[in-house]
Amino acid sequence: MDSPHGAAVKAENFGLKGPRGWVFRGVALDVEPGSLIAVEGPSGSGRTCLLLALTGRMKATEGHAGIAGHRLPKHMTAVRRIAALGPVVGVNELDQSLTVAEQLREGALLQRRYEGPVRALLRPRGERRAGTQARIDAALAAAGLDLAMLPKGPRTSVRDLERLEAVRLSVAIALLGSPRLLALDDLDLKLSDAERAEAWTLLRSIAARGTTVLAVCSDAPDDVTVLRTGAAEAEGKADTDAAASGTDENPADTGKTDDTDDTDDTDDDTKGTDDALAEARRA
Repeated sequence: MDSPHGAAVKAENFGLKGPRGWVFRGVALDVEPGSLIAVEGPSGSGRTCLLLALTGRMKATEGHAGIAGHRLPKHMTAVRRIAALGPVVGVNELDQSLTVAEQLREGALLQRRYEGPVRALLRPRGERRAGTQARIDAALAAAGLDLAMLPKGPRTSVRDLERLEAVRLSVAIALLGSPRLLALDDLDLKLSDAERAEAWTLLRSIAARGTTVLAVCSDAPDDVTVLRTGAAEAEGKADTDAAASGTDENPADTGKTDDTDDTDDTDDDTKGTDDALAEARRA
C-alpha cells in the first residue's frame, strides 16, 4: 500500500513525571522519516507511556519532542492526526466481540468520519463502499493478513485470532489512515521466536515503504534504532527518591506518602505507569 512520507522523530530530554515519580526521563532521539524504532525495556519501565507521549496521546512534563516538525507537548492534536496507534491495553484495544470484517469496517468508518475530507461523505453510497473496500484490501496486503486463511474467513471472531494474526489486523487498521508514524505496543508479547521474527519483518517492510514505525518490545533485533527505558527511568526514580529524603520537599510532591515508604521499587514503577495510562484515556 502506498504510504506518505514518514515522520522524522526527534526528542531532547523528554520525560514524564506522574503522581508517584518519573515514568520515563531523559529520552533523546533523532531519526529520519521511514525509520524503525524499538522502545525496549522491562515491563513497568515506562515503555507504553513513552509510546503514547510520542504519538500525542500523553502529555510529557519535561523536555520536548518533534514529530514531523510538530513540537510536543504543545502540538499534541497535530501529532495525533499523523500518528496511528495500535492496541494499548486500557486505551485503544481490538473489540473481541466483533468479527475481523466488522473490526475492519469500523476502523475504516471512523477514519473516514474523523480524518477524511467532508466531500467524501457526499459521494454516492456505492462509490464510498468501493473506496472503503479498496483501502481495506490495500491495508490487509501491507499487513500480510490473508482473510481467506483464517478459520472462518472474514467472519472469524477477533477473540479467536492467534496473537500474530491480531498484530497483523491491528497494523492493517492503523494503516487505513495512511499514517506518517505507526506505533505498536507490546509487539513481542506471547510470540514464539519464529513469530517474533515475522512481526519484525512486517515492520521493516512498512518502514521501507516510507512510514516511520515505533514498536514497544522486550528484546529488539540488532538492526533497529533502540530506545531503552529501563536506565532512564531508574535514573529518574533515583532523583525522585533523593528528593524525598531532603528537608525541603513535601512527600506528596515526590509521589510518596508516609504509608508507602516500604513499597518496593518495581511496584511503585508499575503504579506510576498505571497512573499515567489513566490520564491517556482523556486524550
